Amino acid sequence: MTDLRLFHTEGCHLCELAQALLDEQQLSYQLVDICDHAESLEKYKIRIPVLTKGDAELGWPFDQASLTEFLEANQ
Repeated sequence: MTDLRLFHTEGCHLCELAQALLDEQQLSYQLVDICDHAESLEKYKIRIPVLTKGDAELGWPFDQASLTEFLEANQ
């Protein structure tokens, strides 16, 4: 199982853009809908989409370059 998690919610167009970036890189990641988890909702409600790897977080906006930098820094 992957340790990349994308916090999102349904109907979030920015979340869809983030998913598209991850899919372009053919990355394996887990989608976590913040509405299904009270703790995630409280933490990320106005910040989504947020990509995490372990304790590291990459908040929106991000592009391919910052995504690559994040992944390399958090191997």
